[in-house]
Parts: sequence; structure tokens; C-alpha cells
Amino acid sequence: MVPLIERASSMLSVQQLCRLARVPRCSYYRRQRRSGVEDQPDAVCAELHRVCEQYPSYGYRRVTHELRRRSHRVNHKRILALMRAERLLCRPKRRFIRTTDSRHGLPVYPNLARTLSVTQPNQLWVADLMYVRLVRGFAYVAVILDAFSRRAVGWALSSHVPIPS
Repeated sequence: MVPLIERASSMLSVQQLCRLARVPRCSYYRRQRRSGVEDQPDAVCAELHRVCEQYPSYGYRRVTHELRRRSHRVNHKRILALMRAERLLCRPKRRFIRTTDSRHGLPVYPNLARTLSVTQPNQLWVADLMYVRLVRGFAYVAVILDAFSRRAVGWALSSHVPIPS
């Protein structure tokens, strides 16, 4: 329908022709913009491989910018799909997060549980404190376990960790 509009545009306006053909005007202009400008998929794919070899730590956003700098008309969503298909996406390194500070001046108590041999329930209880990431911060969970049966004896949930005084 759009090529017909292009041929008849000398007699009527584009708006009138689009109304007669029941085609949105934006489709006509979008087609005009796209004609002859599309890159060949093989050329983009070959250039994509070159960019990923040259910059192995680049993600799809940086690769898109680099391809645009090299005069390719590409969309970031298309590059992401191509990089997924070609298995060129790099995995980010996870940061190591230290949660324990062992260098402190506080007294360290000996571990008496190492020498104890547990033969029945309620001889030894162990505790653990963990945090759960939520949308608005963290929630802290304290759990007390029976070392023999490995069942939870008690637990507590709080939005903060109580600091002993």
C-alpha cells in the first residue's frame, strides 16, 4: 500500500492518500526513513564479533555505542539479542562482601562445644544470626538450634541487631 502512496503523491497530499488507503501517516514516513538504511545482519554480526574481541569486558550497552560510533544503525535491544544468540555476553564479577571483623579488641571466649560429645537433646544449643535483604533494607533473623536433633528451639526476627552494652 505504501509504494502506491509514493507513486500517487504528485496528485494528492500524503495525508489524503493515507486516509484513502486507510494507512496511518506515520507508517508512510517510517517506511521512507527505513528504505535503504538498514544494515545487513551479517555485517553487524561480523562487526559485533570484532568489537567483542577487542573489548571483552564490554556489555551490550557499550557494544551498542561502539557500533554506533562505527557508523552502524543498531538498537540496544537488537544487540542484546545478537549477543545472547552468539553467547558473547560477559558475566559480571561478584564482589566479595566481608561480614565478619575478626580484628577487634573484645574478649574471645574458648569454644567448649568442641570437646563436648552430644548424646541426647538439650545438651548443647547453638545460635546463628543472619540477614535477609528486603526491598527497604534488611531483616535480621536469630535462630537457636539443638545440636543433637538439629531442630529450631527458638527464633527472633527484627529490623535491627541489638548491640549488647
